[in-house]
Amino acid sequence: MATIGMHKLWLKVAALVVGSFGPVFFLGTMEATLEPARWSLDLLAWPPDGGTTWEHPDTRFLSALTGGFLFGWGVTIWMLSGAVFDAAPEGVRRAVMTGLLAWFVLDSAGSIASGNAANALINVLVLLLAAGPLWRPARG
Repeated sequence: MATIGMHKLWLKVAALVVGSFGPVFFLGTMEATLEPARWSLDLLAWPPDGGTTWEHPDTRFLSALTGGFLFGWGVTIWMLSGAVFDAAPEGVRRAVMTGLLAWFVLDSAGSIASGNAANALINVLVLLLAAGPLWRPARG
């Protein structure tokens, strides 16, 4: 059974799960530090084969945008776990779950459409980790 305290803690877990991808993709903007981003995308396009490159400037720009959005979304979830959650725990839970589900559907559909269906399976694991006990309203 999920409690308010467990939900508040899990929002921080979700924030770290989502936000941790931000710095990785930010590093993909610079030649000297792009390997973690390149390796991550290669892994997400399972199986890893070393074919993913970060050579084109458009890829680095998209990496900057992706890193910024993910880091910002993680910070937002972290901030929601504080006073906003205290004022409206169910509203925050629903907002975060709706965002996670929206990400899951669009990212998975795009992964399948782009020929990277394995990432849709990886997305299931990320969704379960980020959502944890937030799937259900808290009791008590």
